[in-house]
Amino acid sequence: MERRRVLKAAAVASTVGLTGLAGCSSSNPDGNNDSDSPSNRPTNTILMVTEGSDYYFDPIGLFVESGKTVTFEIDSGSHSATAYTKGTGQASVTRIPEGAKTWDSGILSEQGATFEHTFKTTGTYDYYCTPHKSLDMVGRIVVGEPGGPAEGSMPPDGDVPESQTIVDQGAVSYSSFSE
Repeated sequence: MERRRVLKAAAVASTVGLTGLAGCSSSNPDGNNDSDSPSNRPTNTILMVTEGSDYYFDPIGLFVESGKTVTFEIDSGSHSATAYTKGTGQASVTRIPEGAKTWDSGILSEQGATFEHTFKTTGTYDYYCTPHKSLDMVGRIVVGEPGGPAEGSMPPDGDVPESQTIVDQGAVSYSSFSE
């Protein structure tokens, strides 16, 4: 598994490097390279991963603007992406903004299988993996700006990055959060 992680890091580094070089020729008047801002990211994909005895979403925290679609993709294992909405799956509490559309991908097990959800309501959304909820497989998405019942506390089944950290960084990787 370590080799896979190194290869992914190398691929990301070369993509970032090429993006950075492309930014050098931009005509941005203040000279700032905005290629890493959340609105310029090429994709809003969250991987669902089994790695040994670790089960996680990567990134564990993601910022998107209202109206954007997030793709949940199986990297390895069998997982779901399920909103913390009381009565949905195993959720005993609601941790998505009032009026927001709930979601439950069902269990996906084929590598590369995907589920998409479009986030329209501004606020903070916590979600979990149905089969691995008790093993702390939880994540957080901030849409537009922090807000709603998930603010100021952690999900009942694990820890996630603070919403403002997610907004500031655009995405928080599982590896950097779990260090």
